[in-house]
Amino acid sequence: MPHSRDNGSPAPAAPAFTCGLDATLKVISGKWKPLILYFLLRGPTRYGELKRAVRDVSDKVLIQQLKELEADGVLIRRDYREVPPRVDYALTDMGQSLAHALEPLCAWGTENMAAMQALFASRDGQGRRA
Repeated sequence: MPHSRDNGSPAPAAPAFTCGLDATLKVISGKWKPLILYFLLRGPTRYGELKRAVRDVSDKVLIQQLKELEADGVLIRRDYREVPPRVDYALTDMGQSLAHALEPLCAWGTENMAAMQALFASRDGQGRRA
């Protein structure tokens, strides 16, 4: 029988992962999360700096993804309780190791950027003609 909480409802089950990649994708799923991790690898970053670095993301989505990454234990939000408000975000040790694990993907993207741009331009052009 599942353990129950004080309110009588069953305790939530821990997610079952099929492999390590499944666990990783659970944390970094979301269009902007890998970029957030990449930019936070440089050190603590204020919200406005992060918003400028992660171009094209809406405030709503950026805030939501920051909250999810914080809940997943890969970043911490520091509120300095000042006026005007000052808040910054920094990677935890686990977040740093995850961001470093993404570095080979960054290198692959850099090495193949021109080919990918040509491929996507060609593919997008063909899709419009159909």
